[in-house]
Amino acid sequence: AVLVADAVRVAYPEIPYWPTATVQGHAGLLVAGSLFGAQVLVLQGRVHFYEGSSMAEVTLPVRVMKRLGIETLVLTNAAGAINPLYEPGDVMLITDHIAMVGMAGMNPLRGPNLEEFGPRFPDMSRVYDRDLAQTAREEAAAAGIELHEGVYCGLSGPSFETPADLRFLRTIGADAVGMST
Repeated sequence: AVLVADAVRVAYPEIPYWPTATVQGHAGLLVAGSLFGAQVLVLQGRVHFYEGSSMAEVTLPVRVMKRLGIETLVLTNAAGAINPLYEPGDVMLITDHIAMVGMAGMNPLRGPNLEEFGPRFPDMSRVYDRDLAQTAREEAAAAGIELHEGVYCGLSGPSFETPADLRFLRTIGADAVGMST
């Protein structure tokens, strides 16, 4: 958010009903402005399901951004590598995911369906935009960054995985695991 020009910064507690993260390193600021000529909204930090918030509270910022007309969402996180070829600090483009939390009954789409956010039963076969993924590949190559591609597995946390958990996740095709995307 340092690169955001004409930035307006608002602390999360100043926004009614906006969830506030308690995790160290999450600044808790909403930053609006211009980045390389595009209007952007940057969230510096977010609340996580494992902090005790409901799934509705955790996903409120995404719904607000949709209501503001934002059509493209770029997510970043720190995750644990399961793929043995990955090293700490490597960058991975998520090409698919395993939604363990959602499959266990805590799908963030549970509840009344609002058509303005999409269909009741969304097609999940193409969750990740292919054009944005290609742009990420090209930009990484131009910057000399090795970009892995793989499957992210989302868990609820806050504990890390056991060795048996990791063997299971690798067996089902996960390359990385986390609790915050």
